[in-house]
Amino acid sequence: WIVDRAEALRILQGSRDKIDKIDEEIINLIAKRTSLAGDIVNAKIALGMEIEDKKREDYIQDKTKKIAEQNKLDESCVKKIMKILTDLSKKEQEEILRRNTNG
Repeated sequence: WIVDRAEALRILQGSRDKIDKIDEEIINLIAKRTSLAGDIVNAKIALGMEIEDKKREDYIQDKTKKIAEQNKLDESCVKKIMKILTDLSKKEQEEILRRNTNG
């Protein structure tokens, strides 16, 4: 796959522009995912559950592994990303709980 310098620069810039748009979409999805923490923590309080839900976290990791395999992505990296998202959700739940407890 041989291209001249000008074409290589156009490809590089076009790909970077697409990545920038995708990054924004990803961050917006993270915000949407995290915004559900309020509903989740309120439901957990009503059900007498702890914020930490090992069974759910294991399910997310198993699901992530399957999706990573289907998309031929590095399973370890994708699982790390999902762990970060899970931790972000728990942190937000804890913050909501703290605010509710302290008024």
